[in-house]
Amino acid sequence: MLRTHTCGELRKDHTGESVTLSGWVHRRRDHGGLIFVDLRDRYGFTQIVFDPKHKDLFTIAEHIRSEWVLQITGTVRARVAGAERDENPTGHIEVEVAKIVVLNEAETPPFEIDQDRDAGEELRLTYRYLDLRRERMQRNILLRHTMLQHIRSFFYDRGFVEIETPILIKGTPEGSREYLVPSRIYHGEFYVLPQSPQQLKQLSMVAGFDRYMQIARCFRDEDQRGDRQPEFTQVDVEMSFVEANDVMQLTEEALISLVKKARPDVKIQSEPFPRLTYDEAMSRYGSDKPDLRFGLEFTDISALCKGCGFGVFAKTVEANGVVQALCVPGGAESSRKEIDDLTEVAKIYGAKGLAWIKVGDDTHEGVPVEKLGAEKTGEILKAVQAKAGDMVLFMADQFDIACASLGAVRLEIGKRKNMMDPQVFAFCWVTDFPMFEKDAETGGIAAVHHPFTRPRASDVELLNTDPLKAKAVAYDVVLNGSEIGGGSVRIHEPDLQKKIFDILRISPDDAERRFGHLLRAFKFGAPPHGGIAWGVDRLVMLFAGEPNIREVIAYPKDQKAKDLMLGAPSPMPEAQLKELGVQILEE
Repeated sequence: MLRTHTCGELRKDHTGESVTLSGWVHRRRDHGGLIFVDLRDRYGFTQIVFDPKHKDLFTIAEHIRSEWVLQITGTVRARVAGAERDENPTGHIEVEVAKIVVLNEAETPPFEIDQDRDAGEELRLTYRYLDLRRERMQRNILLRHTMLQHIRSFFYDRGFVEIETPILIKGTPEGSREYLVPSRIYHGEFYVLPQSPQQLKQLSMVAGFDRYMQIARCFRDEDQRGDRQPEFTQVDVEMSFVEANDVMQLTEEALISLVKKARPDVKIQSEPFPRLTYDEAMSRYGSDKPDLRFGLEFTDISALCKGCGFGVFAKTVEANGVVQALCVPGGAESSRKEIDDLTEVAKIYGAKGLAWIKVGDDTHEGVPVEKLGAEKTGEILKAVQAKAGDMVLFMADQFDIACASLGAVRLEIGKRKNMMDPQVFAFCWVTDFPMFEKDAETGGIAAVHHPFTRPRASDVELLNTDPLKAKAVAYDVVLNGSEIGGGSVRIHEPDLQKKIFDILRISPDDAERRFGHLLRAFKFGAPPHGGIAWGVDRLVMLFAGEPNIREVIAYPKDQKAKDLMLGAPSPMPEAQLKELGVQILEE
């Protein structure tokens, strides 16, 4: 070994020992009489000292620069009084160098490694191996390792079997665009990279492995954003002979255990996690992934607005829409520009505008006051429990638009008023999602989750009469306003699965082509089963307090799905394309 200890290991107890360390030059400080170097590896930093009495060593030390790789041997000694650094575990000792070997010199890095200054994401991703040397990135990757290790141990201890599912599979479109892999042996035929192991984990239930888990790699050819990558990792879980509550309770136990392991410094807001139905979450917070670290709940005042003097409210209610109100404590101090900015946020989600009332002691300000009259205004302010100095915001529209747009406004206010405590983890469950939704492009019916999701027993009859009203036995787990996992109880009966395919207008021939393997398996005694998948990247991002998932993935793609470090995707030689039977067409 080229070292006896790591750079984060030495303490006062080692004083007087001869040690050998290897690492990178983090910082070099020339104090005239002495040269100090912070030697770094992934375990920490150790201060090493070069004394001019050792002329040969001192001469070498005068020439070394940042990121050179060194091996040094020396004696551990206590730092002089007043030079200790309590924040550094090795901050009470230093090593006086007696021997040095320069293992490798380094060019000047394109950005500073020893400081967390913004170097620009393009540069950081191009030189990702250097970016990963930085303390912040090392901390994030080690946090990810700790979390994955703990997750595996948690499920292993509860009898789960980790089954690796294939990466090259059959194309079975489930909503997202898939990556295609051409076959060299069978020209014109393709594998796809899996969007998830969904069908394979269900087949594992049919195979009798009643408790499956996997740290699974998944692929989706989608446009990128801060919490999305073309390849991602999820904790995949499936269980036989369970109901929704079984899966949810185990998941909750796992997440609480994970917080205590990886982020013991944060407070979990509520145990057990609150449970909201989809309709409750939308009507109270305007989101199916509500941030519960702060209040600001909506009040539905539609009944009070029926036939009222304010035409916008009255006509919306008459057209079967809703009027939602949001009381903002102390909001009467808001400027007109601040209100206009909130209006623009609402418009992103389809709102036509944002009405408001500033509440005073005796008189109130705002367009609705004049139209509603004093008595109706008083009833509304009482319903939302508004006090003098507050501001009430109103959204009148169809339910989905009214809730989603006011929900976006709620989040913006929460950010402006610093209501989102980073030291609090507010988990919750959202349940009873709609089974189906209307496809905006085709006008047909589409599955909200995937076509294997089970309807509530009480809603099975609705499949024949009004499927859009049917609710699913589906559940999402949410953390601080981000969905971190989703699952459902699955359909295991061939007849019910066929019914869902019929509603989705998947013909028998198409169902056989896409899902024949699963339908055949269900004929051989499929157990009742359900499961969940967590997004690892998003979960680590939240645990690390990072703004996007690229900061917690060792080698991510950029926002255009490019690997700037390796230069992928890239053109392939014509001979290789010919071997695959692939021809590139000019646009």
